[in-house]
Order: sequence, then structure tokens, then C-alpha cells
Amino acid sequence: MLKNKKIGFGITGSFCSINKIFDVMQEIINSGAEIFCFATPNVLTINNRFNQADKVIKKLNEITKKDIISEIQEAEKFGPFNPLDCMVIAPITGNSLAKLSHGIIDNAVLMATKTTLRNGKPIVLAPFTNDALSLNGENIMKLMGKKNFFFVPFGQDDPIKKPTSMTSDLKKLKLAIINALEYKQIQPVIIQNFESKK
Repeated sequence: MLKNKKIGFGITGSFCSINKIFDVMQEIINSGAEIFCFATPNVLTINNRFNQADKVIKKLNEITKKDIISEIQEAEKFGPFNPLDCMVIAPITGNSLAKLSHGIIDNAVLMATKTTLRNGKPIVLAPFTNDALSLNGENIMKLMGKKNFFFVPFGQDDPIKKPTSMTSDLKKLKLAIINALEYKQIQPVIIQNFESKK
């Protein structure tokens, strides 16, 4: 179902979850899809306790066999000249969710999303945000109600210690893409990903 599909894969700065997407990206490529990787400046420049920026860049280049697209002008070309079949943002942070819901396009990931929407193709979002049930709740719901937006199932990862935090079940990312290519939302959307630690 993914054979010969051109999938845009945007990565934003949810540093604790970036390492989790590598295997999923490889699985999608193994299914016959071609991945074009887009990343925000924070992903490409900030070293943190979870990973080093240069190692993330190296790993993404190895998986996709392509350079990461990091400039807005390069991402814009995927609208008229090299259209994608689907654009995925995984992980998508609360910051990027807020920008996207308000039409703010200030990096390559968001530009690739805008150009894909312009072509009437599906967008798949995998939220990883500490304020999904607070400040960003309205942005998630706004995007959920928009045409051609689809979500990877997500839920509270630690309801006791982080009651407003929600993360996506990346094991369902591939299936979410397959459904989105048929303009269908995988169900259920809201799940409980993990048991809370007591």
C-alpha cells in the first residue's frame, strides 16, 4: 500500500521522542515508500540530554539516503515541482501544532506541510506535547476538524505526574499513513498509551 509513495517526514523538536522514529521510518521505506526528510532548526542545531544534533542528522541521512531539507525555499518546491503523496510530522511539538493551527509557516517542516495541503494531499500528525490538555488542546481540536488532517492515535503517557501531557503511539504510525492516503482517520484517535507509574 505504500509502494512507490512519496512521503514527506517532518521532525520537530520533541527531543525525548526523536530516537523513537528511526525504526518507524525504516519500516516505511522497507514497505516501498520513498521518504523525504524535513527538520526544524532546533532539531538540527540543539544538543540535549537525549541526543546530539550531528548524530541525529547522520542517522536520518543514513535511513533516507538523502540530505535533510532544512530551508523554506527548498521545502516549497515540493508543492509545484515534486509533490508528495502524504506529509507526516512525527513528532510534532505543541509549538509546531500552535503554529500550524494559526497558519504560521516559518520553517521547512511547516512549509512542506503547507505545500502538501495546497495539493489536496493528506497530513498525518503525531503529537508529543506536555500541554495537550491545557494550552494546546484547542490547537489539536482545531486541526482535527480541518480537511485533510489526520492523527496518529495518542493519549496520556503519565496522567499522574504529567496530567496534561499526551504522546502518540508510533506503532500505529504506518497504519495511520495507510489510512490517511485513503482520506480515513484511524480509530480510536484518543487512547491511553501507557499505564501511569504509581
